[in-house]
Amino acid sequence: MKVTAVKTKLLEANKDSLTEVLAESIETLTEGSVVAISSKVVSLCEGNVLPINDISKDDLIKKEADCFIPKEYSKYGVYLTIKNGMLVPSAGVDESNTNGYFVMWPKDPQKSANYCWEFLREKFGLKKIGVIITDSTTSPLKWGVTGKAIAHCGFTAINSKIGENDLFNKTLRQTRINIADGLAASAVLCMGESVEQTPVAIIEDVPFVNFQDHVPTEEELKFLRIRIKDDLYAPLLENAPWTT
Repeated sequence: MKVTAVKTKLLEANKDSLTEVLAESIETLTEGSVVAISSKVVSLCEGNVLPINDISKDDLIKKEADCFIPKEYSKYGVYLTIKNGMLVPSAGVDESNTNGYFVMWPKDPQKSANYCWEFLREKFGLKKIGVIITDSTTSPLKWGVTGKAIAHCGFTAINSKIGENDLFNKTLRQTRINIADGLAASAVLCMGESVEQTPVAIIEDVPFVNFQDHVPTEEELKFLRIRIKDDLYAPLLENAPWTT
């Protein structure tokens, strides 16, 4: 796998369209590539931002979250939230590299991913490409952040190995590989987290990616989510002091 971070101009809220940024930044794209785009870039271009002086961060996080654990439970004063079916801090609200704005996740990350996929396919005349919208998040019991995909398009996000055999001919019963998150982790690592100004990445040489010729169906998207009661970490999640 090869990941190449792409330099863009300095991006600010409401000053560029998403397609303009992609067209200006990506010179070439080949069949079998996946384009990773930071969710912050998507939101800046789409205008899903609020001036910092217009609202308190606490109020904005509560508004953006599907549910949250009050920050008083956190040693660091951070809200642990569920947003779009994902466990993330602060409902994705961020203020770094924004020049005076709170930036939220895109209003509809999947719609944005589909839009970018269709634009790139047409611009470069390609059939087999993918798009992921990325963000950084923490992992329990480990320091540091890694990339996650908050939306994808153009490929199968989960590769199931259920029913296949391992090296000793034992049938696999639970093994599923999260391709979208794996790609996002690699892309975000190369894109950086501070002053790199490379919020786009091109991922190539990905033989494990199963490309599709359509945007994800509702059934495919539903397959990506687990209800809390069915989650491996249900004993923790079900007993957390969630507020809606």
